[in-house]
Amino acid sequence: MKRSPKPEPLPRAVLSGVDVRRLRYFLAVAEELHFGRAAERLYIAQPALSRQIASLENAIGALLFDRSRSVIQLTPAGEALLPRARDIQARVADAVRVARRAAEGLVGVIQVGFVGSATFSILPGVFNAYREQYPEVELVLHAMNTAELRVALRDRSIDVAFARPGIQDPDIVSEVVQREPLIVALPDTDVLAEQSHIALADLAVRPFILYPRQPRPSFADHVLDLCRAEGFTPEIAQETLEIQTALSLVSVGAGVSLVPESTSEAQLHGVAYRPLLGQERETQLSLAYLRDNRSSVLGGFCALVRERTRSQIRPRGS
Repeated sequence: MKRSPKPEPLPRAVLSGVDVRRLRYFLAVAEELHFGRAAERLYIAQPALSRQIASLENAIGALLFDRSRSVIQLTPAGEALLPRARDIQARVADAVRVARRAAEGLVGVIQVGFVGSATFSILPGVFNAYREQYPEVELVLHAMNTAELRVALRDRSIDVAFARPGIQDPDIVSEVVQREPLIVALPDTDVLAEQSHIALADLAVRPFILYPRQPRPSFADHVLDLCRAEGFTPEIAQETLEIQTALSLVSVGAGVSLVPESTSEAQLHGVAYRPLLGQERETQLSLAYLRDNRSSVLGGFCALVRERTRSQIRPRGS
């Protein structure tokens, strides 16, 4: 099939003469069919408008208006230009609108990474609120562990992360957005489930369902440090990436697990949740992003998260 030849590019002088401003002047005259009324509409002097139209005609190489009659009319060249000039004006206006909305963080894409345990707490509400407030921003979600989140932030494959407990990196800002107690998830057939509170030391002889310790940092390190502070190193029955899998293993009697309090909303058959006795052990969920990321989309997302979680950042020991 023979292809049509590409149109010759217009000379630069023509392109510079046919600018958006002169097209706007042309449209005003074409719609008013009167230079005086068009000049008033444009808030410019009539002689200046006449000169701009003449410059546009010179650039195009054709008369756009028939001025030989008492009422001016569009020439065939003017008739041909009119719908195209309107289309150009609409496209320019749309381009400006989109650019402004992008600058305000109202359009675009945001890549969000998160640890699985966050889905039991603040994430569903945050994501629903963000989609409602920013319907033109595409929200792309990635489930990862904390170490993977750090790598993904540094290589810019994600824009923002929800990490537990946080990400230690000089190039990454890590803000605590939620503090909540750690509780025990244990089989409901375990004798300890009969107690209203459980001492962490009483779990020393129980096998633990834990999360991978590598790569680090990991939530597992926090759990192990708490156990060591109570004088024991737990026996690890199994490691799993998913908190839902950990709870399933607890439900079949494979072991116990320390989980964020919000996890107890997942009422799984065979699992009992009990608070820890004594000094409260807590876990933190952090919002993390690159320090040099100046994206307006990211700024809007972080502002929404801060607003929704402000009441959930309890002072330590409160």
